[in-house]
Amino acid sequence: MKPLIAFCLFSFASAGVMFAQQGSAAPAADDNAALQQKVRDLEDRLIALEGQVRTLKAQAVQAPAPAPTPTETPAGAPVESVAASPVSLGGAGGAAAKALNPDISMIGDFVAVAGGNSIRPSPSLEMHESELGVQAIIDPYARGDFFLTFGEQGVGLEEGYITFTALPGDFVARVGKMRSAFGKVNGMHNHVLPFVDRPLVTQNLVAGEDGIDDAGVSVERIIPFPKGIFLSATGQVFRGDSGSGDELVFQAHDNSDVSTVAHLRSYKDLTESTNLEIGGSYARGHNELGSNFITSLYGVDATFRWKPLRRAIYNSFVGRSEFIWSQRHETGFEQRAFGMYASGEYQFKRRWFLGGRYDWSDRARAANLTDKGGSVILTYWPSEFSQIRGQYRFTDYAGDHKTNELLMQVLFSLGAHGAHPF
Repeated sequence: MKPLIAFCLFSFASAGVMFAQQGSAAPAADDNAALQQKVRDLEDRLIALEGQVRTLKAQAVQAPAPAPTPTETPAGAPVESVAASPVSLGGAGGAAAKALNPDISMIGDFVAVAGGNSIRPSPSLEMHESELGVQAIIDPYARGDFFLTFGEQGVGLEEGYITFTALPGDFVARVGKMRSAFGKVNGMHNHVLPFVDRPLVTQNLVAGEDGIDDAGVSVERIIPFPKGIFLSATGQVFRGDSGSGDELVFQAHDNSDVSTVAHLRSYKDLTESTNLEIGGSYARGHNELGSNFITSLYGVDATFRWKPLRRAIYNSFVGRSEFIWSQRHETGFEQRAFGMYASGEYQFKRRWFLGGRYDWSDRARAANLTDKGGSVILTYWPSEFSQIRGQYRFTDYAGDHKTNELLMQVLFSLGAHGAHPF
């Protein structure tokens, strides 16, 4: 502070001398006297300011530290207040300790079903899933993500992996338990889907609601490509167990029976308001019949998005479609099944979305049996933290089993939940 005030005094004094020299050259002596008086006034004000600064510094040094507020223990002995004595956690207190805590969130998924379905029955009311997310940056080179699911059948680990983001050669690797990159819907958590249930092709050919979800290693790399096209390739190796019961796709009989997944994704902005994403997938693993029996899946997916810049919060459209082929080796022959779905979701008001979906799929273990269906979906978003969705679903199962059902879903989110890939 003293060097600053001295510099100001020197500057004002120099300015006064300059003004005085200019005034002596002027014909009017009164102007010279006025300028000198202004310089003196400024010097007096700076001296007074320096005195005030010294006084404030002296008061700050002499002021005693606030005494801790005494409280009473159950035995009556006074102790210092917790608020007056900050707690140190692991050598870091306050904001530093908070920065070490991960982001924690909980998402609830409540589903109600009206109507009969003897092929795939569902309870009338259920807390379908509660997802606990724990996510954090581990260090400058990695981050960790865990998603635990709590349902009426118990607790499970949906995903739990570490992502290495700073590998040589621009590679990104994941290690842990994760949803595979096969197709589009397989990688989505339930609360991200634009419909209450999963398409028939997912249930018949790709391990149902859990999908290809296994422990393994994933490596991804962005491939440079011209003309504004984003291209990425993903290769994954899993333990080899995906699905259960009639929805089982892969099963490992020994340590060498791993399953593999490859996915190529391309993305391009068509205009300022529209973009198109196209992907190709391949999965291979052993089925429940033994190590010599292979199941292969081939998939093509496409997603079109429209979101006008000027009306982005009021109008949008997303169209999705997937086509999947299954080749399942069995004793003496091969089951070849095909399935697909096509869906669209249009936002017609700020919080209202209207959608539809068409389903068509053979069955993996009986390719001569085909299930078909259609749905109409209406979704209302009270806020970005909750959704209320109604879905009318008609299904024509093989064997002339027709069902009409009305599904209602309530989704709600607590805490900080990281964004999912769109």
